Amino acid sequence: MLRRRLVSVGALLVAGGAVAATVAALTGGPDRIALAGRYAQAWSRGDFRAMYAQLTPTARGRVTAKRFAALHRENFAVATGQRLAVAGAARELSPGVVRVPLEVRTRVFGRVRAPADLPVAEDGDAVGVDWRRHLAFPGLRRGEDLTRTTEMPPRATLQTRDGAVLAEGETRVPEPEVADVAPDVVGRLGPPPRERVARLRELGLPEDAEVGLSGLERALDERLLGTPGGELLAGGRVLARTKPEQARAVRTTIAPAVVRAAVAGLAGRVGGVVALDPRSGGVLGYAGIAFSGLQPPGSTFKIITLTGALEAAITGQTSRYPVQTEAVLEGVSLENANGEQCGGSLAESFAESCNSVFAPLGAELGAERLVEVAERFGFNGDPLLPGAAVAAIPPAEEVGDDLAVGSSAIGQGRVQATALQMAAVAATIAARGRRPRLTLDLAVARGARQAPSTKVTTPAIAATVEKLMQGVVSSGTGRAAAIEGVPVAGKTGTAELETTRRCEGAPADPAAAGTPEECASASDATDTDAWFAAFAPAGRAAPRVAVGVLLVRAGAGGDTAAPVARQVLQAALRRGR
Repeated sequence: MLRRRLVSVGALLVAGGAVAATVAALTGGPDRIALAGRYAQAWSRGDFRAMYAQLTPTARGRVTAKRFAALHRENFAVATGQRLAVAGAARELSPGVVRVPLEVRTRVFGRVRAPADLPVAEDGDAVGVDWRRHLAFPGLRRGEDLTRTTEMPPRATLQTRDGAVLAEGETRVPEPEVADVAPDVVGRLGPPPRERVARLRELGLPEDAEVGLSGLERALDERLLGTPGGELLAGGRVLARTKPEQARAVRTTIAPAVVRAAVAGLAGRVGGVVALDPRSGGVLGYAGIAFSGLQPPGSTFKIITLTGALEAAITGQTSRYPVQTEAVLEGVSLENANGEQCGGSLAESFAESCNSVFAPLGAELGAERLVEVAERFGFNGDPLLPGAAVAAIPPAEEVGDDLAVGSSAIGQGRVQATALQMAAVAATIAARGRRPRLTLDLAVARGARQAPSTKVTTPAIAATVEKLMQGVVSSGTGRAAAIEGVPVAGKTGTAELETTRRCEGAPADPAAAGTPEECASASDATDTDAWFAAFAPAGRAAPRVAVGVLLVRAGAGGDTAAPVARQVLQAALRRGR
């Protein structure tokens, strides 16, 4: 009897403890505060799934998990939020309501401190956050939506590297001394294109804001915009207010003398010209469609093919090749330009731009390795500058058979590049195999003299390519780029657009017809793009400038693009340090 009574008393004690726990859960205390704290910590991590799991079943019936997350993201974007943090200890504000202090760090409005008053309620057998729509942002009350008003500051001033004003004020007027240069480098303003709307919304820009669409205005857009001002509103209440702040003037890397040389070289023709500092990645000047004009790069791409072939040890400085007019790949004849004969040593074959040598070398290298080397040089990657077109080569599995690989290896087929990309290729060889990060911001360029750069190839391979590029200028297709007293390394390109024709009236002795690329202009000049990529000084001196030249439907690279490159190289070398 005594045993049975003791058991009954124990059962009563257990039942009493369960009742006490239930009462504690229903009346608040540590359990509710801990739940609210966990919810807030998940919020600070952006873990909307964990937050949603802590809602009451009834609250989850009012909003789907997808919509729950979307509402939080939408409000965060309205506030230009960057980070949300728990800013203090949770406490019970009133029975069933736990206040959690929060802080939202925003891009436009600074730090917005506001609490989230979380209703924590029993729902059936569960206790959770009885969530409502206004709880999707700290400080909102029932019935309030989060909105903002925006006021933009004046756009920042653009300057040359020497401080002359290229664009200033609402009308973007230049100073008279650079008024001739500004139209070619400043670029246009206009409504944001669709692909940039989300990013600009993050920055807090209004929908009708004008942004940079081309040139310096596009490449430096986020530097020039400044910080918007305005009010962050909860319904009609002001949660935060800030004034617009104009960005400081941006001194660019642009040297007006280089721009003038590029413009003069284009001479009104369709094309692009650009000059870079290989040491810092600074863009010294450009004209035309240097950043946007995608065309087959022709034989300038042989710089990349040569790099890959040297790395794979399938060629070398002692290699020799038959002197012939064509190579046969997949049963198809792939001719040198205008059917000219060339070959001999690797140096001679490169100097004379022999398709009959480099197409088979590309096929031997293979699509996978050719594409991989091209991508190291920047193909298929991120834009070299904001808004610049991206050079492309098809994925290895899509290139095709040996004929297609060989065509790609000489810059034909589906290979596409800009003058900017080919200037970057030349700059990479100039920088001993490291591709500099390009910039139009002088402060960034000066800070990069010891260069944030990407390793593309070894210094030894780059040195060999450089030596062969010097041969192109000293004795090959690029002689028109030679500068007295300054060693120049370069590579011509003559990209075929439709058909290849032999030179009219070619002499019986092929050697008397000159090199293949020189001969190309004697046929249909509108059938080929003319290219040149180069740098100077080459050899032991530290290279100071790399150039890329594209002239659309303008004949042979050696005839028309090389002289333009020479002109721009000279202007860049004269500008001093």
